[in-house]
Amino acid sequence: MKVVAAMSGGVDSAVAAARAVEAGHEVTGIHLALSRNPKSYRTGARGCCTIEDANDARRAADVIGIPFYVWDLSDRFHTDVVEDFMDTYAAGQTPNPCLRCNEKIKFAAVLDRALALGFDAVATGHYADVRSSPDGGVELHRAVDAAKDQSYVLGVLDEQQLRHSLFPLGDTPKPQVRAEAAARGLLVADKPDSHDICFVADGDSTGWLREKLGDRAPNQGGEILDDATGEVLGHHEGTFGFTIGQRKGLRIGRPAPDGRPRYVLDIEPVSGTVTVGPRERLAVDGIEGDRLRWCGRPLDAGTVLDGDGVTVQLRAHGTEHRAVVRVGGDVLQVDLIEPALGIAPGQAVVVYDGTRVVGSATITGTRRVTG
Repeated sequence: MKVVAAMSGGVDSAVAAARAVEAGHEVTGIHLALSRNPKSYRTGARGCCTIEDANDARRAADVIGIPFYVWDLSDRFHTDVVEDFMDTYAAGQTPNPCLRCNEKIKFAAVLDRALALGFDAVATGHYADVRSSPDGGVELHRAVDAAKDQSYVLGVLDEQQLRHSLFPLGDTPKPQVRAEAAARGLLVADKPDSHDICFVADGDSTGWLREKLGDRAPNQGGEILDDATGEVLGHHEGTFGFTIGQRKGLRIGRPAPDGRPRYVLDIEPVSGTVTVGPRERLAVDGIEGDRLRWCGRPLDAGTVLDGDGVTVQLRAHGTEHRAVVRVGGDVLQVDLIEPALGIAPGQAVVVYDGTRVVGSATITGTRRVTG
């Protein structure tokens, strides 16, 4: 099988490419150039998107002994990931750019180009597992290493994309991957994992948004209100600097009467109002989402998932929550068995049945616990 190995410059993608070669595939390494101006993105070798990362990926390909190319997808990345990131924050929601990058870039643009060039599949260093299903389809499952499992950010992949995806690391704990990289002579064996948003050079998302949004932001400031009393506690420079559940950086100037910390409960971007209150007011027991994506065969409208193994994950590397999930045409409705805290619209709700990823939706609203 002819395989494109997406090589970010990190240890995981390098070992995944090496394993694809060992499995007998004809492998070509590719690195994605995602920045229109590399100096505008993060600097320093952190495992994704920098000039140093491209050099690390090229050196790894040389050690493995495979051809290597750089694919320029910067325009597509800017439109589908960076612009989406800005639009979502401007709407008072919280995006997940890594999830959107997987959906729109790594398993849409890259896969489309690979298939057009005669390749059969794309291999990446994601920690997840693709398996055949009893009905002849394919399924996406969690990785063996629960701490590194990335099935949440892959919950946007459809059945066709999964059929052409290889995740060679799904059965391996991360420490073993690093040891294998060292044994193979890959210089990235000890390279730190990447955690920052690649297109925010200094990690200051709020400052970056303030600079980039401009007229796109519906307001340039507003009031911070107390949820219980409606009292104005302070002012801010833009709702894009806040996310549901945020505790730090509120700058409200004085402690609550009960001495307890306040958290962001609600964001209203048009009026510029940010509402804060106690932690228990963050609890929600219902979630609604749209932009449904099924990891395998689509579920029909009216389907209800309520088995013992049915759970949802609400943030990357977050905990699983037992739930009853209902498919309502283009809308997903989730009733949580136990309340969850700090759930932000714009993020993804990913549905699991045991270790299998059923699908995902983008959160549009939540139902706050009352009483």
